[in-house]
Amino acid sequence: MSSVTVNENRSAALARARERMGPLFGENQVLGRRNAIGCVALEITQRCNLDCTLCYLSENAERVKDLPLEAVFRRIDRIHDQFGAPTAVQVTGGDPTLRKREELVAIVRRIRDLGMLPTLMTNGIKATRDMLEELAEAGLNDVAFHVDVTQERRGYVTEKDLNAIREDYIERARGIPIAVIFNTTVCRDNFDEIPDLIRFFRRHADVVGMASFQLQADTGRGVLRERDRIISLETVRRQIGFGAETAISWDTVAIGHPACHRIGITLAANGNLYDLNDDPAFFNRFLADFQHVMLDRREPARAVRALLTEVARRPLWLLRAGRFFGRKLWRMRRDLVASRGRVHKLSFFVQNFMDAGSLDAERVHACSFMVMTADGPISMCAHNANRDEFVLKEET
Repeated sequence: MSSVTVNENRSAALARARERMGPLFGENQVLGRRNAIGCVALEITQRCNLDCTLCYLSENAERVKDLPLEAVFRRIDRIHDQFGAPTAVQVTGGDPTLRKREELVAIVRRIRDLGMLPTLMTNGIKATRDMLEELAEAGLNDVAFHVDVTQERRGYVTEKDLNAIREDYIERARGIPIAVIFNTTVCRDNFDEIPDLIRFFRRHADVVGMASFQLQADTGRGVLRERDRIISLETVRRQIGFGAETAISWDTVAIGHPACHRIGITLAANGNLYDLNDDPAFFNRFLADFQHVMLDRREPARAVRALLTEVARRPLWLLRAGRFFGRKLWRMRRDLVASRGRVHKLSFFVQNFMDAGSLDAERVHACSFMVMTADGPISMCAHNANRDEFVLKEET
């Protein structure tokens, strides 16, 4: 595919996103500027080696045959046609590591060859270091390890207990050129542990780049149903703030509908965090002027160099960036000395999935997290609410 065709495809995808966002397309809205979609889930198996108390899979999941590889490839191509490069594609399931390894590698390579960004979504049980290395060579961008108490792993009762598994996964991925994410499903049993979990991620910010928290939703085959009233976007953000021990700007960046997601981005030095997005006006100007610059999370140093090159071409931005980061670095000065100048980015993402029985049409329409099906892309929440209609279809 020529570069002209790629650019035309991306431009058309961004235009569709802007139209879909409608009144939500404010100055800080990422969709329609940097990306046409937040991410697209590519479910390559319905099989899983855990049975979570909160699970979006169908009761019929274990009897669903894996999609043939050619059918998976068609869905990858369709994601590219619909949303363009560099769309983030979550290779998921079930647990995708239950597919044949050579098929998983081929799937990741196909996504990367089309200029998109593959993420492996896994509970980590079968994701060995040599598998991660092979997937990285094939073009894997991120690995997202799902670890929390809803999985009821034998011998692990609390999130604190599970830190031993998290540490094992961190060491497993250390040094491999992929970004590391940890996913946590929030329920009443672990809500109070969120601050301590944030402190754990702070200590491991040299490897962990994002901590994602998905709020309990009444959907799928899990035995936990109605969400406890204490759990909401606001309360989970507050718990994250307690653990971060710094103010986090949650409203600076918009990704789709405000009732669905919130992201906070911090810089980590010497175990302490500093809010990166505390200047909304600076972010909005940056988004407007640099929305075309694509940064690869796998290689932070190269991403920073690419960004600095773009900034250097705009003298006014040299001044703006100098002021912004000068103030930031001055506040960080003591921790910068203690860490010998080592700084890492640690982001926090909160996802508010909808219950199957109470889908909001406006949120579904503005969805930033879709699933690619045989019938095309559909909102993740709408897909989970009617999962059997999609996964029980035979596809060759």
